[in-house]
Amino acid sequence: MSTEHEKWSSIEELAAHLQVHKDTIRLWIKKNEIPAHKIGKLWRFKISEIDDWILSGRSAKIGNDAD
Repeated sequence: MSTEHEKWSSIEELAAHLQVHKDTIRLWIKKNEIPAHKIGKLWRFKISEIDDWILSGRSAKIGNDAD
């Protein structure tokens, strides 16, 4: 059994991982569209959760809602 844990990533690290601007990440958080966890005053992410979110197709629905 592995005791190694996935590290929490910051907005900056996630923006680099997804190759988007930090403001885009903040907008997705505000719209509650991305798996995010608030720890104190900081937003943190698990890259595995983000990758699962993308692979599930849920990320493709951002901004595509008919209002």
